[in-house]
Amino acid sequence: MKKPIFASVLSAVIWGSGQLYNKQYLKGILFLAIQVILISVELLTGDYFSGSFHFREAGFFVSGFWGMITLGTQLSELTMDGITEGDHSIMLLLQGIIAVMVAMVFVVIWVINIKDAYKTSKIFNETKQVISSKEWLLETWEKSFEYLVLIPAAIMLMLFVFMPIIFSFAVAFTNYNADNMPPANLISWVGFQNFRFLFSMGENVSGGNVWLHTFVNVSKWTLIFAVIATIVPFFLGLLQAVAINHKEVKYKKLWRSIFILPWAMPALISLLNFQQIFNGQFGPLNRFLMNHGIISNPILWLSDSQNPWLPRMTILVIQFWLAFPYFMALMSGVMTSISKDIYEASEIDGANERQQFWRITLPLVISATAPLLVMSFASNFNNFGIIYFLTGGGPTNPNFIYAGQTDILISWIFNLTLNHRMYNMASVMSVFIFLVIGSISAYNFTKTRAFKEEL
Repeated sequence: MKKPIFASVLSAVIWGSGQLYNKQYLKGILFLAIQVILISVELLTGDYFSGSFHFREAGFFVSGFWGMITLGTQLSELTMDGITEGDHSIMLLLQGIIAVMVAMVFVVIWVINIKDAYKTSKIFNETKQVISSKEWLLETWEKSFEYLVLIPAAIMLMLFVFMPIIFSFAVAFTNYNADNMPPANLISWVGFQNFRFLFSMGENVSGGNVWLHTFVNVSKWTLIFAVIATIVPFFLGLLQAVAINHKEVKYKKLWRSIFILPWAMPALISLLNFQQIFNGQFGPLNRFLMNHGIISNPILWLSDSQNPWLPRMTILVIQFWLAFPYFMALMSGVMTSISKDIYEASEIDGANERQQFWRITLPLVISATAPLLVMSFASNFNNFGIIYFLTGGGPTNPNFIYAGQTDILISWIFNLTLNHRMYNMASVMSVFIFLVIGSISAYNFTKTRAFKEEL
């Protein structure tokens, strides 16, 4: 009889020893090798044998944990022997995040190792048989093949998705700004001070908080922009798709090719062209209107500080032009996939074209495109390019801090980081954006057929 608890305790102390106790030698050697790799990485990357130990000179994991907790303790100093290099808080934070993520992988393997030793002992007590190494390898390959294939993608996801998100969240709780720039200065953890600063501190404007005033107004415009820039192109695309797919329209492929051009054209080129067309002083649109006596003074389409809604509406109109072809192509594909038998059956029942559209076409199109509509909203919420290349966030607003009349949250973050080095406040904004977009994406995912079938 095997003792499952004893086997799991053995594996908890020395990885794989529980498997060796269960006479699964290959599995035990593999788990033991992983523990040896873990210990070797720590010992070989640190200075443990010089006699003067400090956490700064410890191995990859220990120094990483220490650096993430302290963010450094030693500044660069000028001595008789030259400059003594100090701690770089940001590098320590990044190293700490990586160390924690790698350590979590090893923790998962450690837990699997313990559970496996316990489970194998119980199976042996019930069946009096031990799975051979060959059988274990074949079973693992058959049952875990999908997970093995996903390992490279999971590693890339951790490095290029999770790590930047964690780093942004972490910076939101530090004082990383122009006054505390490593390596000349050390940054430190400040807790929720940045969030309190946003909502209760800062310079006053008209008796209020300028940071909160800017955040609220930029957030309002961001939400308005994202909603309108999503819904209007959606219905414009639907209108074009219905018109092109009408049975009386000829040369449907030609019309689709023409209307898809705004989407096929690189957005950067289109935005730069529109910037010149709507130029308030030298733009061809103003010249045309003035030459024909329609206006007497140039219209500042993209830079009117007296009427900020004019540049905002101009941006929205340009976004309509750029976005509607995508929805038109999408809905045309959905419409062509709708069985004609449905329409023929409705005609037999006496339905006219208007009733067919409202009762058949529209519900089926919305059902097929609703998830993409939600994701389009999330994309427009972070539509940095159209703001940056058309107005750069302008015109200026003296009541805003580091933001213009047309800035959305993502372009405001760009200004805070690139131009003003307020990385901590920019990270605070990033946290709010992540919460909004993450919530929308999660909601959208729960409504997909794949998620419902998984449940």
